Amino acid sequence: MGKITAAPTDEPTTEPTAAPTAAPYGTWASPIDAGAVAAAGGGPSWVDTHGGQVWWAEGRPAEDGRLALLAARPGQPPREILAAPWNVRNRVHEYGGRPWTVIDIADGERVVFTNWDDQRLYAVDLTGPDGSAEPVPISPEPEQRHGYRYAEPTAGPGGAEVREVWCVRETVTGDLPTDVRRELVAVPLDGSAATDPAAVRVLGASHHFLTGPRLRPDGRRVAWIGWNHPAMPWDGTELCVAEVDGDGRFGPHRVVAGGPAEAVIQVEWDGPESLLALTDPAGWWNLHRIDLNTGDIQNLAPAEQELGGPMWRIGSRWFAPLGGGRHAVLRSGRLAVLDEATATITDVDAAAGLPAWAPDLTVTDGLVVGIAAGPARERSVVGWHTRSGEVLDVTGQPAWLPDSAYLPVPVERVFHDDHGRPVPAFVYPPTNPEFTAPDDERPPFLVHVHGGPTGSSAPALDLSIAYFTSRGIGVVAVNYGGSTGYGRAFRERLRGQWGVVDVLDCAAAARALANEGGADAARLAIRGGSAGGWTSAASLTSVDVYRCGTVMFPILDLTGWTAEGGQTHDFESRYVEGLVGPLPDSADLYRDRSPSQHADRLAGPVLMLQGLDDQICPPVQADEFMATLDGSGIQHAYLTFEGEQHGFRKAATIRAALEAELSFYGQVLGFTTPGVPVLELRT
Repeated sequence: MGKITAAPTDEPTTEPTAAPTAAPYGTWASPIDAGAVAAAGGGPSWVDTHGGQVWWAEGRPAEDGRLALLAARPGQPPREILAAPWNVRNRVHEYGGRPWTVIDIADGERVVFTNWDDQRLYAVDLTGPDGSAEPVPISPEPEQRHGYRYAEPTAGPGGAEVREVWCVRETVTGDLPTDVRRELVAVPLDGSAATDPAAVRVLGASHHFLTGPRLRPDGRRVAWIGWNHPAMPWDGTELCVAEVDGDGRFGPHRVVAGGPAEAVIQVEWDGPESLLALTDPAGWWNLHRIDLNTGDIQNLAPAEQELGGPMWRIGSRWFAPLGGGRHAVLRSGRLAVLDEATATITDVDAAAGLPAWAPDLTVTDGLVVGIAAGPARERSVVGWHTRSGEVLDVTGQPAWLPDSAYLPVPVERVFHDDHGRPVPAFVYPPTNPEFTAPDDERPPFLVHVHGGPTGSSAPALDLSIAYFTSRGIGVVAVNYGGSTGYGRAFRERLRGQWGVVDVLDCAAAARALANEGGADAARLAIRGGSAGGWTSAASLTSVDVYRCGTVMFPILDLTGWTAEGGQTHDFESRYVEGLVGPLPDSADLYRDRSPSQHADRLAGPVLMLQGLDDQICPPVQADEFMATLDGSGIQHAYLTFEGEQHGFRKAATIRAALEAELSFYGQVLGFTTPGVPVLELRT
């Protein structure tokens, strides 16, 4: 655990040993190979602190994407709490929720976690002589694989005598992807429910979607967040509070904040009769205090700034109380401190070089712990001492991290659409100290489209981007209308306009770069996964900007990607109603905007990458789309990957996909790509 002493945005420290070699863009030799990118595909997640230690889950691409659980004391190397084959991950909402917790009981510590293979809850006794023991199941085995799924486990009431873990449970109720029921449940720690499903106690079920329960320290009240279709959790949610009786049963709940056009995304207790809630009644996620006696809601520091983000995974944490009326918050992804006395929000200067923090904050003894990254730093677990001001790197940077001279420094830009509305973006120029391009050549450029679409790109190191820029291929990551970080009004520019606003905003950024002379207008490409794959495919079939594109695990047919179409999961099965319109009234729009209906309009070649176990964007849509291209005369390639879900986790997959993408661009955009296998293109 070392101190971070230099800002990650410092200029490159390595000077080339000789004059740069002149070579065409795209052909530059780079030390950043696909293996390094694959190794970076893991990283930490789900941080917390307990017992004087920092705990986190860590992705292991070399172990088929397994999530290990680790812990470390200050100044000591981390130890692995759960070795292979245990995989600390769950399927709740398919994107997963917080998968583990540590519970103090009378005879020691227990780690309770969900295991990916069977989605059951397990407990591990950490009081043995070697500090660990074999996990034992504490939840019942379902009749069908993954029939029960659990997330956000937390200790039930009772203090040191606690006997239950409380959490969210999903129950599969039928054959359709939308046949899912959710409840807040209590699972006995003694393992009795492992063989007796009736031992699991249902606590409540206020909404179709639920976050985990937040129990008041005295165990007498509980709070949680819920919402129903067709809303997504950034559209409108409700904050619920209920009394807890002496037997641990919930009384009737009441809604104390939120609504159809207000999204509460995090709640914490602030005393016996008040809550802290991150919510957006004025169109910006700000921190509020809710008085449960009077019903008064106070914005602690009103600002037209986002202190929150989209709740894609339950258990995310954008703020953490520091005490004394001060709170650690994330302002547009940067660490800051909110001071109630002055109603101000101040960035933490010591963390200025870490502009991208994950919504995973926790505080212990004056140490704010989270996951942060910067333009030249991989995501790592870091801690900020509120008293000394030091920023410590808990997990450190990997040994294979390339020299910063080969890493692009993102340039924050604001382009404009045809109506003069802002289109924020980060431009990553070609960067390699060993090479320069001919004076008369402009670089090829990739438009990188983030997923979601309710998401955003941040100025953090992404080795998959550096893989291209170090070879002389520029990248622009566009935060199109609908992205988060710019308030509700900007986010709702996409309502009813998916496949239009996102497409035109990305095109505006690409055209602007070409018009400025920073990109070759004849060598523009687009790439994206999930919703980014949708925008990439929609762009290739609707605007004349791109020479080619890479489409990864995409949505291609809107009608199929609905509850009625049966081709996606419950969480997003009515997402399209807000993005395009409700059925059946919008059926024509669904057809007109779907790339699956317009393969004949493709602007150029396409590379499709798809995981075969994807439950969010199943392969059926990619299969059908690519089948229509056989014999069409349009160059194309389709790679599928066994055992991969939504997004790629395995090192072999990440490497194969990235090398295929580079070969694809070289063949289509007209430059050689030494050192990678040649991708076979069909017509």
